[in-house]
Amino acid sequence: MSRTVPRRAFSVIAPAVLLGSLLVPARSALAVQRDAINMEVLVSGTPLQEYAARGTSYIEALKGREYSIRLCNRTGQRVAVALSVDGLNSIDARSTSAAEGAKWILEAYGSITLDGWQTSSATARRFVFTTEERSYGAWLGRTRNLGLIAAAVFREKRPQPIVYEDGGARKDDESLRDLGYLGGAAQEPPETKRSQPKPSRDLAATGIGRQVDHRIQEVSFDAEDTPCALLEIRYEYRDALVSLGLVPPDRPCDSPLSRRESARGFEGMRFAPDPYASGRP
Repeated sequence: MSRTVPRRAFSVIAPAVLLGSLLVPARSALAVQRDAINMEVLVSGTPLQEYAARGTSYIEALKGREYSIRLCNRTGQRVAVALSVDGLNSIDARSTSAAEGAKWILEAYGSITLDGWQTSSATARRFVFTTEERSYGAWLGRTRNLGLIAAAVFREKRPQPIVYEDGGARKDDESLRDLGYLGGAAQEPPETKRSQPKPSRDLAATGIGRQVDHRIQEVSFDAEDTPCALLEIRYEYRDALVSLGLVPPDRPCDSPLSRRESARGFEGMRFAPDPYASGRP
């Protein structure tokens, strides 16, 4: 028997959530996934290129640009996803453990695109790349987890298998069994009053932008106590990606500072071209 649980779970009112089919972008980026659950960061509808390193994935933040997060469920069961941006839950902006956080519901073989933090049952405010100083986290006074997008995936609790007299058991659908259980390591500590790092004016973080329509409804979902997978994408501006060794330095002509360093006061000595020197009349 299903029951309503105190942990909040939400689904997006159609047509924002796509049921029964999976959209695959024409230009496929290296998607962060655990077999069956997929997460991408989109700018203007296009997935950003991802760089695999240090056991996670990085993307290049584009200063001032709005972005969205697309989650796809490739399984035949619905799942719940606690999504945090800069350590702030995308539904209520709280900093909690993944198990305690409000969650999005992905239907079987469905996907959802989230454009920003949910500010009411009908509206959201856009995710936008900005600096740590101007981030939503800095405004809230919570700067410890800037630069990270994380999604904790939860399966729905199922009734215990029925054991028959012959010793056999009815097997549950195992399509989510191989997602890569992470146990307690996937859970973030509850919000505390520890001192927060001073935000930087140069490093990337996410600001809260313009308001958009995004209608949701609360649904019943009895989630398992621990997540079955944790997806993470870290984002940095290009200079930081270069410093981390993830992308090559800009060519001299691409960098304003390199262009200035290569400036010269005078060109080589030249004279007017003489057409007669080549034998012309």
